[in-house]
Amino acid sequence: MTEVAPGGAFAPPKLRPPWWARGAHAQTILAHLKPSRCTTPPWQSLALRLPDQDVLKLRVARGWSGTAVYLFHGLGGSADADYMRRAAALAWAKGHSVIAVNHRGAGEGKGAAAKPYHSGITHDLSTVILMGNGLFPDHRHIAIGFSISANMLLLLLGRDQHMTLPDAAIAVNPPVDLDACSRRIVRGLNRIYDLRFVHMLKRQVRERVDFGLIPAFPAFPRFCDLRDFDAVYTAPQGGFESREDYYAQCSAGPYLGAIETPTILLTSRDDPFAPATDVEAWTMGPGVTLHVEDRGGHMGYLDRAAPGLRWLDQALDQALEDLRAQT
Repeated sequence: MTEVAPGGAFAPPKLRPPWWARGAHAQTILAHLKPSRCTTPPWQSLALRLPDQDVLKLRVARGWSGTAVYLFHGLGGSADADYMRRAAALAWAKGHSVIAVNHRGAGEGKGAAAKPYHSGITHDLSTVILMGNGLFPDHRHIAIGFSISANMLLLLLGRDQHMTLPDAAIAVNPPVDLDACSRRIVRGLNRIYDLRFVHMLKRQVRERVDFGLIPAFPAFPRFCDLRDFDAVYTAPQGGFESREDYYAQCSAGPYLGAIETPTILLTSRDDPFAPATDVEAWTMGPGVTLHVEDRGGHMGYLDRAAPGLRWLDQALDQALEDLRAQT
C-alpha cells in the first residue's frame, strides 16, 4: 500500500480480499455483479441545458449538513450504476446534499444530447458545479469521479483551473494515461471489459440515431474495439484531429502536479487496465493525497471485513469526512 499525503488524515484500513476475490479480474467482475441494497435519497429530477444546447439529466437531493456531493459515473454507466447508488446513499445518510449526474446520453439522459461525453469534457463537470453553487450557495462542494469521470475531474482541477471548480474532490481509479489504458484493455482477458464498453457505447450511438440527433450510424469496423471506437467516433465528435490527439489532450497525468484543490486520489496497483503505475509516473500536486491499495481491481475493492464486503464505501465515507475537515 502506498500513500502520499500532503495534508488531512485519510488513512483507510488496508483492504483484505476474500479468498474467492484475490485476483484483479475477480475483484473487478464480482464487485460489479454483486447486488447492493441501499437507501435511495428523495431524488428530484433536474434537466441542465449546456451551452451547446445538449441536456444533462441530474438527480438532486437536498440535505442539511452544509456539504454538497457531486457524483460522476464511469464509461457506459449512469446514475443507476451500483457504485453511484451506494455513494449517494452514504452521502445522504450523513446529511449531505447529493447531485448524481448522468453524462450526455446516459441513463435518463437518453435522447437529450447529440454529442457524446468523453475523457476531456471538463466543461460539463464545471457547468454542473456552477449550477450546484446556485442551488446550494452556502455549502462546501465536493466532487467524486469514478473511472473515466475521475480522469475528467483531475483534468479539470489541473488543466482547466479557470473554470468553476469544486472545493474538494475524490478521484477513484482514474485512467490518467488514455493511450496506455486503451492498449491494455484490448489485450488478453481485458477484452471482457473492452467488449462490454464498446457494446454500451454503440448502443448510445444507435439511440442518438433513433432519436434523430445524428444522421446515421457510423461505419465501425466489424470487430470494433475501444481504440477503433475512439478513432471512428469519439475523437471526431469531440473535435480532435485523431484518436492519438484525443488521448494526448485528455489524459490527466501531465496535469496532476498542478492540482492545488484538496483531492484524494484512490486507486489500486492491480487495476487491469488503469494500474497505479500510470498515476505514480507523475508528481502529485500540493493538493493531492494519493492512496494506492495493492488489490482491488478496477473499482472492485471487495473486503472480507467490510460491511457488505464494500471497502470502497468505507473509504469514500472517510475521504468525505477528511475533505470536509480541510475545507
